[in-house]
Parts: sequence; structure tokens; C-alpha cells
Amino acid sequence: MTDPLRITIEEQRQQFPGLLNKTYFNFGGQGTMPNGSLDAIIEAHKYMQKAGPFSIEVNNWIQKQVALTRNAIADELATTADRITLTENVTAGCNIALWGIDWQPGDSILLTDCEHQGIIATIEEIARRFQLKVEVCPILATLNRGNPTEVIKEYLTPQTRLVVLSHLLWNTGQVLPLTEIVTACHSYSQSKQQIQVLVDAAQSVGSLPLDLPESQVDYYAFTGHKWLCGPAGVGGLYISENAFATLNPTFIGWRSIDTDTQGRPQAWKTNGKKFEVATSSFPDYEGLRAAIAIHQQWGDAIARYQKICQLSKYLWSQLQAIDGLICLKDSPPEAGLVSFYIENQDSDRVVRNLEKQGFMLRTLANPYCIRACVHYLTLETEIDNLVTVLKSIV
Repeated sequence: MTDPLRITIEEQRQQFPGLLNKTYFNFGGQGTMPNGSLDAIIEAHKYMQKAGPFSIEVNNWIQKQVALTRNAIADELATTADRITLTENVTAGCNIALWGIDWQPGDSILLTDCEHQGIIATIEEIARRFQLKVEVCPILATLNRGNPTEVIKEYLTPQTRLVVLSHLLWNTGQVLPLTEIVTACHSYSQSKQQIQVLVDAAQSVGSLPLDLPESQVDYYAFTGHKWLCGPAGVGGLYISENAFATLNPTFIGWRSIDTDTQGRPQAWKTNGKKFEVATSSFPDYEGLRAAIAIHQQWGDAIARYQKICQLSKYLWSQLQAIDGLICLKDSPPEAGLVSFYIENQDSDRVVRNLEKQGFMLRTLANPYCIRACVHYLTLETEIDNLVTVLKSIV
């Protein structure tokens, strides 16, 4: 384990220019990139142009660098590189899984009432094309009372083929008990075949400490541009070994296949590359790998998570003490998302007012509230300053 005292937060923050002229609470939307990522991206572009962007030298270099990025991502998820498909974002990863399942008319998809609109739209179109049934279970109501696993179990039927959920809910900040839910789905005895679980991990990768093989989750779609503070346009999909055997590719390209000596398609790749398509912005891969390395300079995933929880609890505790301000969660956060609203105040107007004063937060539509994202990079003084401004608004 890396000693988090090796480099101070103040020293770490000096590597993130986006933190130096604003008070940033929007990591759940997009993280601020470190200088090391920006430099890595620029240097990669320069090298590729100098050596010839489609030369043998550059193509060999790209293969090596992509492998290093895949390994860095796998290390963060406590898995192996062969289980990782590189994508552009969470939605692309979810689409790979959703369109790759061999759907049959009458199959059912169960999702929670806290999912992102991009995933909902995909599921609705799949249901239309393949004559599927879509069920929605009320997870939002379990934020402060109730057991989300039991709610999901109540909605499982013999026709349920896939359960779609978020590990860390993007609207309320609730952390779902993933391993417990996966076990309940996999062990559901009335189903004709094992119920699989697809996770929207937009908020959990780079935020929660993860061991995906231990969780036994089937599909875990994530991005590098939020809590990992990498560039937009690089994400991934973890596919378990069991799920990989049954998932079919939908978009297909030269990265998906092995060829014979005459360059003709011969077989699918036998690892995560099977679901990759063609040319990507490879310099951005360098940017994500550099960001991951910079985080690990400060501490491993557990140390970073503990710091996030400490700071989010500090914010939540102060917000709880403000009359007229309501936190959605009535107990300390389990991660870095703190959602709240001010009575008799329009949340959009509050967020615009905060941004004019240098505080970056955002509003959410359902439930209508304000979300603050607390990173391990956040300072207690920044939290104090935000609370002072919110008190004045109230």
C-alpha cells in the first residue's frame, strides 16, 4: 500500500490546474485533469506526428501503450487486463452489453428508478425491437430506510434476464450492496437461466475501492473522465469470464478480430478486445494512464476512499446543521456524493449563484436537488467556504 503521507494533499493539488482558481465540487460530472495527463496527451501527439502517425514504429508503440493503459485500469478494478474492453464512456460500455445479449421475445429487463436517461433510452429501444418487458424497481425509496437487495428480489421473475443498476447512485449518493445483489440474482432459482447484472459504474470507479471478480458482477461499465480525472473519451467495460462466453459483439472492426495470413477475418479475439472496434484517440489513453499513476502517488484506492468518506461526512455534518437546508441522506455519506436542497429556493438558481462566486456544483432533475461531489483532493477549507455561502443563501 502506498503511504498517503508520502505526498501531501496540497502538493498533490498543485498537479491539478483546474483546482487552483475555483472551488470544484463537480467530479461526478467531469474531473479536473492533472498536468501529467495534459502533458502525456500532448507528447503522444507530438511523437506520433514526428515518427509518422501510421508508421510501423508508431503502430507498434500504440499497441504497447494501449496494453499499459489496459493493465493500469485492470489494477484499479482488481482484475486482469483480458477482462477489460476499452470504450469511450459508460454509455458505450452499457450498450455493448445490452445489445450483445441473445434476447428472446418475452425476456424481461429489470432496472432501478435511479438510472441515467441514456441507459433508460437504450433499454426502451431494445425492448421495442426484441419484444421485451421492462420492469422498474423503487430503489430511490431505500435511501434512508429499507433494503435494496430485498426490493430487487421482490421484482425478479422467471422471465428476468438482466438486472441493470448503478453501484453508486448518481442522484442520491447511495452505495448499493453490489455483491449481495449479484448473489441474489445469480441464485434466483425460478429463472430458466442465470440472471445477469449490468452495472453503470459512472460514479464508482475512481471513487470506491473495487474487486470486481470478488463481486461476481457480469458487466461493469465505467469512464475515466470523472473521479479518475482523465480525459473525456476513454472508458471501459469489465466482462466476467462467465458472461464473456455468451456475449456477442454488435459493432465490429479490426480490433475485434484475428486474421489469417492474407488479412481475412478468422476468429474473434478471446479477450476484451473482442468488443473494441477500430481507431481511437490513443493519446487520450496516455492521459488516463498518467492520471491513474498520479492518484496512486498519493495513495491506493482504499486510502483515497477513506479520505473521500471523511471529507464528505464533514460536509454533510455541516449541511445538516443549517436550518432550511435538507440533505437527501439522513446519515453520513458512504462515498463522495452529497445531495441536498434549500427549502423555498430554486436549485438551478442557487447553483448559478454559487458558480458566479467560484463554487462549481450541479443540479439533478430526479429528485430535484443540488449535488456536491467531494474528492480526496477536496480541502476542508473549501467545504467551510461552501457552507458559509450556503448559509448566506438560506
